[in-house]
Amino acid sequence: MKLIALGANLEHPIHGAPLNSLTVAIQEIEKCGLTITHQSSWYKTAPVPISDQPWFVNAVIAVKSDLGAEELLKKLHAIEEIFGRVRDVKWEARVLDLDLLCHDDLISENRDQTAGHVIPHPHIQERTFVLAPIEEILPAWRHPVTRLTAGEMLEKLGNSQAFEIDSNA
Repeated sequence: MKLIALGANLEHPIHGAPLNSLTVAIQEIEKCGLTITHQSSWYKTAPVPISDQPWFVNAVIAVKSDLGAEELLKKLHAIEEIFGRVRDVKWEARVLDLDLLCHDDLISENRDQTAGHVIPHPHIQERTFVLAPIEEILPAWRHPVTRLTAGEMLEKLGNSQAFEIDSNA
């Protein structure tokens, strides 16, 4: 099971509002030959870390694919580039953010983030906007490193991060 987080909090010059951009991004993901098996609701979430940025629209999808982790990451980054994503400042506002959260039970050797990509994503357990959608679509999923479910990790976070399901989506 491969889990991908989607997020946006800026209008896109062509696609418009973040929700529209994310919908088009899902279509692009499917064009890459990935089969979406589960998709969460859309969530409105406060930026993390807290800032004066607009709130994000976030979701998580589970995909089926034969691609290795590096190949899958390259495809996700290529989609971000198509949307005009530029990685200048960490945690900046963005038109599209696609994060590979996990790739089956793969645990990369690079857990300290000194070289290459870290799988599973190093901040899953710190982000309500990732954990709530995972719990919604795959409540039995366990983090490959901690072996905790999304629900168990959410409990540890408490109400520290604001979010709500986007009922207009």
